[in-house]
Amino acid sequence: MTGSVAAPPLTVADAVRQLAFAQKGAARGAPAYSLFVNRPLGRIPAAIAFRLGWTPNMVTALSAGFTLGGVLLLATFPPSLMMGIGVWLLLAVGYVLDSADGQLARLQHAGSAAGEWLDHVVDAWKISSVHLAVLVLVYRFFDLPSPAWLLVPLVFTIVAAVAFFAMILNDLLKAKHTGPVATTVHSSTPLRSLLGLPTDFGVLCASFALLGAPPVFFAVYTALLAANALYLGLALVKWFGDMRALAPAPAEGTPRHRSTEGNPDVIA
Repeated sequence: MTGSVAAPPLTVADAVRQLAFAQKGAARGAPAYSLFVNRPLGRIPAAIAFRLGWTPNMVTALSAGFTLGGVLLLATFPPSLMMGIGVWLLLAVGYVLDSADGQLARLQHAGSAAGEWLDHVVDAWKISSVHLAVLVLVYRFFDLPSPAWLLVPLVFTIVAAVAFFAMILNDLLKAKHTGPVATTVHSSTPLRSLLGLPTDFGVLCASFALLGAPPVFFAVYTALLAANALYLGLALVKWFGDMRALAPAPAEGTPRHRSTEGNPDVIA
């Protein structure tokens, strides 16, 4: 009688290849940086964490640690080339790990409501904290022509927070009204991905590399705010239309109708 032979453990390279083939679809409008830079890079720490036996929540915590380092560096030290590069790298690594935790969960078949909750909470903290750190930096070290320019990071904080919350609320309300059924994910076209590029957190991270020239950085940061505000304004109109089109939530015990509608547009 022969016993079964255990399969050899998955190597890091094998795990990276498996993630590349089993990658979840991209939502419409997903920015190019997230699709073509951050997600592929996230496969590497996800595969390493898989080999080390880490949980997705451990990767989320590591992501938060790198992001916290970038936020503290941004709010504490005067702007310089080296400081800006340090902020960029810390935030960018945190962003890569933010992609890795979900990929690790798929690799381990270990997704959970608690893990998704933790990931969203860290994202919400990150989105607001980075812009508030910019506010502290600008107030302490920038020579502004008018105090009114301090409104730029404040408004950016509001725009980013509203965009993130609206995206989460879209998913919540659609699940409530149509049921938690599988949906078809529409591929993001190259044009849509490029148009959404200014809204990507990875692009914001890269902008901090310009802190060696504060006026240049602040001009780029202000332009990113304008692009994000415009994109959010257009998206809110569409999302509100989507919400109005939803049928009333069925009563308790009433079967839900399945929906074939794709995922909503997202702003990163």
